[in-house]
Amino acid sequence: MRSISEQSLRDLGGRTSVLARQKLDHVELDRLLGELERTGGAEQRRVLLRTYRLVFPHAFAEESVLWPAIRKALPDGHALTLRVEREHQEVNELVIRLEHLESDGPERDGVLRRLITVLREDVRDEEDDLLPRLQAALPLSRLRALGLAWEVVRRTAPTRPHPVVSRRPPGNVVAALPLTITDRVRDLLDLAATTSPSKARSGLTAASTLAARAAHALETLPIMRRGEHPSTARGDDAA
Repeated sequence: MRSISEQSLRDLGGRTSVLARQKLDHVELDRLLGELERTGGAEQRRVLLRTYRLVFPHAFAEESVLWPAIRKALPDGHALTLRVEREHQEVNELVIRLEHLESDGPERDGVLRRLITVLREDVRDEEDDLLPRLQAALPLSRLRALGLAWEVVRRTAPTRPHPVVSRRPPGNVVAALPLTITDRVRDLLDLAATTSPSKARSGLTAASTLAARAAHALETLPIMRRGEHPSTARGDDAA
C-alpha cells in the first residue's frame, strides 16, 4: 500500500474523497508547524490559534465519522484507531499545558516542540497506515460519502482541546454543539486580544477565560464521557 502522501488527489478519488480532504489538511498543517518553528511572541500566538482551528475540528471529525468506519471495515480497526486516539489525547493535554505556561517560561519551548512532534507523528500514522488501509477496503463511492460527512462535521466542530470529553461516540457527538459555541467565542476574543492595545487586551482575555470556564463545566458532564476507551480517559483535573 502506498502512503497517501505519495498519491495525487486524482489517485485519492478527487477532492471530495475523505482521503483527499485529509491530505489537504495535512499539507496545511505542515505549513503551520513550520511557521510555529520560525516565529515567536504575538505572531507565534496567532499561528497557534490558526493551528488549533485546523487540528481540533480535523481530529473531531475523524473521531466522529472516520474512525467508526475504520473499526467497521477493518478487522484490526479498533487497535489502529486507538493508537491515533491516544495521539489525539496527548495533543489535547499538551495544548492545555502550553496555554497555562508563560510565553517566556523555561518549559514552554519543550512543550511546544513535543506538540509539533506528536502532530507530525499523527500525520505519518494516518497517511502511511490507517488511510491506505481504508482506501484498500472501501469503494470510491463510500470514500466520497465519508468525505462529505467528514467535511460537514469538521466545519461545525470544537476548535479547542477538551481532554475530558470522550474520543468516541456518543460522548463526543453530544459535546459537539455546546463546545463549538464556547470555542469559537474564545477564538474571536483571543484573536482580538493579539492585536488590541493593552487596555482592551485585559478585558478580552478575561472574557475568554470565562468562556473557557463555561466549556470546562460542560465537558465534565457525565454524558460527555460516554463511549471513551479507558486508555484515553482522563479525570476533571486534566482539563
